[in-house]
Parts: sequence; structure tokens; C-alpha cells
Amino acid sequence: MLQGQTATVVGTILDENNRPISNVNIISGNQGTTSNIDGYYILQLVADTKNTITFSHLGHENVVLENLILTTNETYEFNPVMKLNIIQVAGVEVSPMGKKSVEGITTVSPETVRTIPGANAGVENILKLLPGVSFNNELSTQYNVRGGNFDENLVYVNGIEVYRPFLIRSAQQEGLSFVNSDMITGLKFSSGGFQSKYGDKLSSMLDITYKNPVDFALRIDGSLLGASTTVETISKNKKFTSITGVRYRNNSLLVNSQQTQSNFNPKFVDVQNFLTYRFSKKFHLNFLGTYSINDYENEPLTRQTNFGTLNDPRALLVFYDGREHSKYSNALGAFKTDYFVGNNTKLSFTTSLYHSQEEEFSDIIASYELGEVESNLASDNLGDVTTSRGVGSQINRARNQLDALIFNISHQGNYKKNGKSLEWGIKYVHEDIRDQLRESEFIDSAGFFVRPSEPEFVNNQPEEPFTGDLVAFESVRANNSVNTDRLSGFVQFAQHTKWGGHDIYYNLGVRAQHWTLDGASFESNSQFIFSPRGQFSIKPNWNGDILFRLAAGSYQQPPFYRELRDINGNVNPDVEAQKSVHFVLGTEYSFNLWNRPFTLIGEAYYKNLSNINPYTIEDVRIRYAADNIAKAFVYGFDLRLTGAFVPGTQSWLSVGYLQTQENINNRGYIPRPTDQRLKFALLFQDYVPTIPDLKLYLNLVYNTGVPGGSPNYSDPYNFQNRLRDYKRADIGISYIFADEKNRYSQGHWLHKFKELSIGLEIFNMFNNQNSITNTWVRDVDTQQQFAVPNFLTSRVLNLKFGMRF
Repeated sequence: MLQGQTATVVGTILDENNRPISNVNIISGNQGTTSNIDGYYILQLVADTKNTITFSHLGHENVVLENLILTTNETYEFNPVMKLNIIQVAGVEVSPMGKKSVEGITTVSPETVRTIPGANAGVENILKLLPGVSFNNELSTQYNVRGGNFDENLVYVNGIEVYRPFLIRSAQQEGLSFVNSDMITGLKFSSGGFQSKYGDKLSSMLDITYKNPVDFALRIDGSLLGASTTVETISKNKKFTSITGVRYRNNSLLVNSQQTQSNFNPKFVDVQNFLTYRFSKKFHLNFLGTYSINDYENEPLTRQTNFGTLNDPRALLVFYDGREHSKYSNALGAFKTDYFVGNNTKLSFTTSLYHSQEEEFSDIIASYELGEVESNLASDNLGDVTTSRGVGSQINRARNQLDALIFNISHQGNYKKNGKSLEWGIKYVHEDIRDQLRESEFIDSAGFFVRPSEPEFVNNQPEEPFTGDLVAFESVRANNSVNTDRLSGFVQFAQHTKWGGHDIYYNLGVRAQHWTLDGASFESNSQFIFSPRGQFSIKPNWNGDILFRLAAGSYQQPPFYRELRDINGNVNPDVEAQKSVHFVLGTEYSFNLWNRPFTLIGEAYYKNLSNINPYTIEDVRIRYAADNIAKAFVYGFDLRLTGAFVPGTQSWLSVGYLQTQENINNRGYIPRPTDQRLKFALLFQDYVPTIPDLKLYLNLVYNTGVPGGSPNYSDPYNFQNRLRDYKRADIGISYIFADEKNRYSQGHWLHKFKELSIGLEIFNMFNNQNSITNTWVRDVDTQQQFAVPNFLTSRVLNLKFGMRF
């Protein structure tokens, strides 16, 4: 077993066309190694001291990595790009925390993604610990970025855009993130001000890279929430690689800790596969395939929710009958070819097909009692309902079905030479969506039905009887068939140059899109958008290691299907692109503290939004007004301090503040549903000094409450109460028997394991009662509506294990 005060540097060495270079000599002091056929290398260094690493290869310029300080047991990833034809020493100054991000992109170690605990562990779990990213639901993989909603986030896997379900309304139906964290090798995230090449969304960009294996490996993980396995293969001639992941998850452990008691059977399964075949050094073919089934069955039984104040405690007691069944099946197949022309040009062609079939069926009868609660601590009936404020029943029925087929074909290219880069792309997308929406809600009490709050049904109920057919209090009935054709493109130019000894980086680009909307029940409509963007960075020639960034640009989001559908389920073909102008000013400063490396990253931002399509949120279901009738703004700041708080680990502390408001039909500004205000998050890793293989992982989140929403058909200007603050702590403890830094010799029983660990996790360690939204319950006698919070999961214990061969 290897021991000592060491650190590890790993990475892949590429040429200027992103092709791996084999047999590169890597030397640091008296330590040395070479890269394999895929350009991969691993090198051990002395920790807690300055190191210089030299990469050399015949016909390429040397790359020298200087002043690299790594902490004990730290693994640092460095992927150098070697230039051709020039034989000279080129010094590359790297700060203790690695290369600066001149694009304003946040990178996160894949190992951090895999180890940090969370009820929905994975990529989104890490994103929610970053400043500017907010959420109030641990059962959901959705996230909001700087005042935006769930539909405003771009997600790419190996350059291929991926999609989310359309109908999804309940966080309990999101058992798995689309991204398989066991398959990733790179993660880039931008919370605003991103480049033109990244697409037409208003809020954020997540760029995931799945790995190309360098050896055979098998990984198996299991816990009380599910299991997963990942297989990595490579052919003998090194031309063919594949990585395949299979995941199963069951959220019963989490959902059964909620206040609603039910017979609950949520099953989530997905299979993902990424293949690469290198026909030659110039031509590579990739395939990404995914298939997932989210099957949600629920038979609710009872619920009691205590709410109100100390002086006026209330309770909602519900008895259920019926069941609901929702099923989401999604499949994606994509081919991508990379062709390297000469030494400076790369051309990529991608085609993909995404198919989603979604069903939401439910018949739920809820008999409820709304009353006052016994608050006398000496009473045997403490917490029970003592006096009824209203008794009633509610019948909910849904028959929703959606079938979506999305085809796209695209080309991207880049040309790089002498510190300059030109990138371009063109993309065609066809969307074919067929949607049937059938929802109804009946409310009754004491033998009469509550009718809709519409003029033809107004009377003095229940004193005066109303004769007529039974009509649902709320109902939605719609059949929609929508086809969209989109043609988009971008071009951008970037350069790295010097000015008075200072390093200057800039990027200027523009995007354009034209789309046409057709449907069986409306005339076609089309629109054209044009979005210029730019980024500028300067690294002054100062003694301190600091970088300044400025980004500005136009971001326009053409409507997707859900944005076209109004609260009654009807499609409005006249909905246009929502518009946002971003201004982002950032800085990144690296320094040593306690003889360990740290980086402080800060950004201030302002967004001016126009042509806004307002919406309300029910759980994670977004209901749009389907009309461009609002304007809005967002401003705030984000701070993140990251570094080795404990030697040999990486942790960070995030603080953020934002305010976002909208003005609907010039009625004045009110907070948007994502007006999060204050955000605090901590990701902390530690280990026992005398038992370094016993590790602790902790994440803490505090978010101030967002607006609690309003009942359907109600004016949001009359409902401006906020949910309670969101507070959550998840902790994980693992014992590492073996990993990349702790390998055992031949003959030891652990020699066959590349990784082996066992651990336990405690979700919601302090058992905080967090709420996601309100259920609006009507007092039938007074017609007054009460906001009853929907509480999330309580404290839950999870056991897990992981192994890799």
C-alpha cells in the first residue's frame, strides 16, 4: 500500500485539435511517467511544496507547469494542450487552485459530485450548493438560477442538448437526474453571461462530458434508495471505447417520511451508453443512447398537517380514497462525428432523436376537516383537532397524455491558431408534440357542490339553493397538436493577447434563430431573433493571482411547448420569445491561507427582462399565462470561497443575494415566484487525522422563503405571502478501503478493488420542516381559503456501498 505525504496529478494530454498524444514524457524532480495511447497519465508528487512538471514530446512545444502546490492526498486534474512545430520552453503559471476561468465557467470535480450526500445525489445536488442556484425541494432535480425558472436552463452531454419531461408536476416523480454521475469526466456550469455557442435560454448552461475509458472497469453502487452499475470497456487496438450505466431507484424511503401516509411504489430505471470509435486520428464517431422509465404509483391514505401560529394553531386532517399513476418514458439516440482537418480545424456533425411518452392518471377523493388544534401542553389530546372550521370533500380526476418527438441535426466547427479562435455552428430542430389534457376538481360539503367563481354561478350558497348540472369547480379540457421548425446558428471570435504585460482574453459572438409554429387548430406563426454577446477578461501582471471578467449580451428564449399552453390548456400561437439582457462583472482571486490554497470568486449581475410570459408554480409544475404581458428585472451578487479548509480536501462556502420582480400588465412590480433573496450553502469535507480513510461529507443549505403562490384562477397580486425559510443539512460518513491513492499489493484481499467504500448518510439531519408549496383549502361556509403548507421529508437514514474493479 502506498503511503506518505504525497499528492497526485492526473489528466489527458491533447494536441491543438483535441486529439490525445501518446508517449509524452512527464517529469517532476526525480519522478516521471509517460502518457498512454489515449493521452492519459498519472503522476505522484511531494505534497505541500512547490512542484514543477515538464511535459515534452518530439515535434511539440514543451509545457512547463510551475509553482504547483498540492495538499496531502489531493488529486489535481491538469489537461495540457501541446502545440506543434515550435521547440522552446513555454512557462505556464498555474495558481494553487488551478487555471483561471476566463469564460466565467465553474468547474467541479467528478469525484466531488459522486461523494457529496443528498436526497437526490448527483450533479444537481452539487449545483444547488453553488451561489446563484436555488431550490426548495430535495426530491426534485430541478433548479432555478438567478431568478429564472426550471425551463430556462440549458443542459448538454458531450455537446448534445438533452430534454426534460413536459407534464411533470410532482417532485416525487423525478427519481433520477438525467446525468449519470458515474459516467462523467467533466462538468462546466455558467449561471449567466455565457458565450453565443451555448444556445438560446435565459438563465444557465450546464455542459457535461462523459468519459472515454482508458481501461476496463466495473463499478457497482448500492443503497437503501437503489443501485447502479457502470461498465467501461476499450478494445485491444484502443480504437473503440464504451461506457454503459444502469440505474434503479425507489424513493419510498424518502416519501414515506412525509406527512401524507400512503401505499407508495415509485420505480425509476434508466440505461445510458456512450460509444466512441476512432476510425483514424482524423475521424471519430460517437453515439449517446439513453432510455428511462419513471413509474409512479400512489394510493394516499391519510394526512394531518398542523399549521398556523402559536396563538391560532390550525390543522388539516384528510382521509383519501382512490389512486394515481403517472408514467414517463423517455428515449434519446444521438450520433456525433468529429473530423480534424489539418492541425488547426475541427468539424463536428450531430444528429439526434428524442421521444417522450407521458401519462398522468388519477382519481382521488379527499374528505377533509379544517379545524383548530389543541395547544395545551398538559392535554392528552395535544395536536388533535378540537373544533371544526369546515368539513368537506374534494374529488380530483386527471387523464393527461403527451407524446413528443424532437429531431435535430447540427454542425459545429472551430479554427484555432496563434491564440485566436473562430467558432461557428448551424442547427435545425423539428418538434412534433401531441397533448391531451383532462383535469377536473369538484368540491362539496354537507350535500352541495361548490361551483366555479364565475358570474353565471354566483349565488348565496349554501343559504340559497342552486339548481342545475354538477359542474367542476375547476376543469381543463384540451387537445393540442403542435409542430415547430427551428433554424438557428452562431458565430464567435475569441483571442488571447498581451497588453502592457497583462493577459487579455475576449470573445465576441452572435446568435440568430428563426422558428415557425404550426398546429391543427390555429394559423402558423413565425419569428426571428438576433442575440449579440461578448465576454472580456484581464489577468493583470500583478504579484497577486487575480482575474477580472466582464460579460454582457442579449439572451432570448423562443417558446417551447409548455410556454405556449395557458392555464386552461389552450395553445396561444402568438407567444413570442422572452428577452433578457445580462450584465455580469466578476473577479477570481487565488491566495494561500494557513499554507493551503484558496480561491475567492465573486460576481455581481443585473438582468433586464422584457416580453415576459408570467407563470405560477405548483410543486414543480409550471403554468404559464401564455402571453407576453410582463416585464421584469433581476439583480444580485454571488460569492464563493473554495479551498483546502482541511488539508487534502476541497470545500467551499457560498453566499448569494438576489431580488427579482415583475410587472404584469403595468399593474406594478411584485416578487416573481423565484424571488429567493438570501442564499447560504456550505460543502465541507473532512477526515479523521489518525484514520485518514474515515471521511466526512457535509452539505448545508439555507434559503429564505420564496412566494407561496396563489390558488388557480386567483389574482397573484392578492397573494404575496412567502413560504418559510428552507433549511437543510445532509451528512455522509464513509470508510475508504481502497481508491486511486490507496492500492494494495498482489496477494492482499483488497488488491482486486480499484475502489471500495461503505458508509451511511443522514438526510435532513436536524429534522427541519421545509415546505415546497401551499395546498389551498376552502372553508365552505365563508369561502375563505387557507394556505396549508406541503411539508417535505423529515430525517432519513440511508446506508450505501461502492466498489470498482
